[in-house]
Amino acid sequence: MKLSLILFVLSVSLVDSLNPSTIAPALFLATGRDPRQSLVGFIAGVFLVSTLGGLVLTLGPGQFLLGSVPRPGRHTTHLIELALGGAVFLVAVGLWANRERVARKVGRHQEREARTSFLLGAGIMAVELPTALPYFAVIAAIIAGDENVFSQVLLVLLFNGVFVAPLLLILAIRSVAGQRGVEALVDLRQQLNGRIAVIIPAAAFAAATALVLLGSIGLSSE
Repeated sequence: MKLSLILFVLSVSLVDSLNPSTIAPALFLATGRDPRQSLVGFIAGVFLVSTLGGLVLTLGPGQFLLGSVPRPGRHTTHLIELALGGAVFLVAVGLWANRERVARKVGRHQEREARTSFLLGAGIMAVELPTALPYFAVIAAIIAGDENVFSQVLLVLLFNGVFVAPLLLILAIRSVAGQRGVEALVDLRQQLNGRIAVIIPAAAFAAATALVLLGSIGLSSE
């Protein structure tokens, strides 16, 4: 398994994990009724749908599409990274222009009952997957990396493990930190709710920047 591919998956997943669409509902569940059970269900829903979607694309139509076109070289791959970075940048601009509406949508997600936490997590990821350009960039890189099926599955699992890491951290804080931890999570939730309209497009800008940097560094090192 190529180290450069592992680093690419880690870098994009770290940026993508700072996703208010998943973190905000997790904070809401952490300070509500049955917080541990609700959080476990929510995290499972997010991880399962995201992972299954990634595996289907990586092992199914992704392989078919790649087999029907010439295999891109390093130069072409870096150009694709730049193009994807530009596309994500345009998405970030759109999110910024509609930031208040996006914030209201995230707020409505938080108001779901805790008993539907698994469906909440699964539903959020099902809605977000069609526009998850950073994830698609990772899947394209995995498919083009000439890795065997086992390595491809591990890389998809690696991406999604890092993606849910902030949610697991919230679960850990809620489980071991006691009342002070709850108060800290409530404070964080309030701060996030107050800044959600800015954080979402900022996260998209960060993902776009990461892709552009990876493509630029790759081209400059040729």
